[in-house]
Amino acid sequence: MNRILIVEDEERIASFVEKGLRAGGFTTTVVGDGDAAYEYGLTGGFDLIVLDIGLPGRDGFTVLRELREARVTVPVIVLTARDSVRDTVAGLEGGADDWMTKPFRFEELLARVRLRLRTAARAPEVTMLRSGELTLDLRTRRARAGDRLVDLTAREFVLLELFLRHPGQVLSREQILSHVWGYDFDPGSNIVDVYIRALRKKLGAEQLETVRGMGYRLPAAAPR
Repeated sequence: MNRILIVEDEERIASFVEKGLRAGGFTTTVVGDGDAAYEYGLTGGFDLIVLDIGLPGRDGFTVLRELREARVTVPVIVLTARDSVRDTVAGLEGGADDWMTKPFRFEELLARVRLRLRTAARAPEVTMLRSGELTLDLRTRRARAGDRLVDLTAREFVLLELFLRHPGQVLSREQILSHVWGYDFDPGSNIVDVYIRALRKKLGAEQLETVRGMGYRLPAAAPR
């Protein structure tokens, strides 16, 4: 059964969409603000997102951009009262798979949901991330460093996944905080450094490089 995240701050509309999708055989979760939408979207627990633009916290454009930057590929249908060509183009170029304006007919939304789910089902699913001797199985949530099976906490798993999706790329502390924790810590916080040290102990010190004044990097081809 497909799982759909509904992001809508107007309770009447959220309830209408939720009831219709459930009647259509889908499992639904509703959130009413952009920060929660981003957190839920990162979990990988949904097959499609119905996303409003005008939201408390992060707006829909920001949620969409940050999810795509985090390599979240789940289909997103934007459902919004904004109908300008400029907004539509910005949304589609920002990573939306479809754009619908309010008021809308539920039958049309349902048809688009089913179309996007069929299209996504035909795309090959990435289940294993690899760089050098490091591998991360996204289904079993198991990591290996060479022949060693490595136990990771939930947060360590998300952090390693972020690095493995961006091999060779320098990630700043701010980027890591945004993608892994989903909100801003005090600039003086050392939480990123603490987790980097923990991963180094488990994976090997050579696996995560410090780029002074910039952040951290997983070598594109980690040494064996």
